Amino acid sequence: MRVKSDARREAILDIAKDLFREVGYERASMAMISARVGGSKATLYSYFKSKEALFAAAMIAAMEEQAQGLLDLLNPAEPDLRTVLVRFGHAYLALVTSADALAITRTAIAEGTNSGLGAELYELGPRRGMLAVEDYMRGLVERGTLRPCDPRVASAHLKGLLEGGMVEPLLFGAPIEFALDAAVEEAIDAFLRAYLATADAS
Repeated sequence: MRVKSDARREAILDIAKDLFREVGYERASMAMISARVGGSKATLYSYFKSKEALFAAAMIAAMEEQAQGLLDLLNPAEPDLRTVLVRFGHAYLALVTSADALAITRTAIAEGTNSGLGAELYELGPRRGMLAVEDYMRGLVERGTLRPCDPRVASAHLKGLLEGGMVEPLLFGAPIEFALDAAVEEAIDAFLRAYLATADAS
């Protein structure tokens, strides 16, 4: 019975993802989704308490596998930190500048003050990712690879350096400010100059 229930939930998420992409969050309704699913709205609400909850689950599910692959790049066994961070930086920017990620961010900003959707999306996505990066940074500090610092702050600085001139323009529908390869290289070099335990950031 649980397998059937899980399969039904996944089917709802797949249909909801497609509908949200087609018509956007505002125009999509639980009635439209239940019509495509082929059940009642009551059944839909038994899986998801609101449209906000369904949107959050659908969009996070759309990106979860890619996000996990991104975090797997932070391999503490890899001795070349710059290589790890450059690889991570490319994957991170590919994720946060994807159509799904931009749609999630725009919706979270637009709806965040009207409901709990923005906070829910933040907890399920960016915050969960930041905690994983923070754990990686903590390990680097403990091993003496990075200078003594607050891993949470270091993680936020890395995120800011990578996103600068890249994410914000896209949210406004404008082109990115820098070539991606150069932006990643410069961001990682700046991060290492600030946090590496030695003066040599190469």
